[in-house]
Amino acid sequence: QVQLVESGGGLVQAGDSLRLSCAASGRTFSRYLMGWVRQAPGKDREFVAAISWSGDKTWYADSVKGRFTISRDNAKNTVYLQMNSLKAEDTAVFYCAAERSDYYTNYDVRSSSWYDYWGQGTQVTVSS
Repeated sequence: QVQLVESGGGLVQAGDSLRLSCAASGRTFSRYLMGWVRQAPGKDREFVAAISWSGDKTWYADSVKGRFTISRDNAKNTVYLQMNSLKAEDTAVFYCAAERSDYYTNYDVRSSSWYDYWGQGTQVTVSS
């Protein structure tokens, strides 16, 4: 089992950058596939990005590809989301998520409902 705590959210202007962090507890963090999912007001949760346990594979939603970068430091039990060129439509609560499955498909990874463990979320607000 793993507990997740996000940080780094805030209020920024369009075009600015933010880096979100997700600190995980547990000795087996390095075996979890980690993801970021966001939920805008009045909308369903939306997959943003994910990274394999070794960091050698990443996935991104089309809406953030080229602007966001996911990374992880297994020695620090932390996953990051670097967000550049932020837009007003990026405004949402961003959640860190984790999944321990050894077998998965690209469809699984991109499904926000696939993840078993969730943080409490951090608010990102981008003013235009």
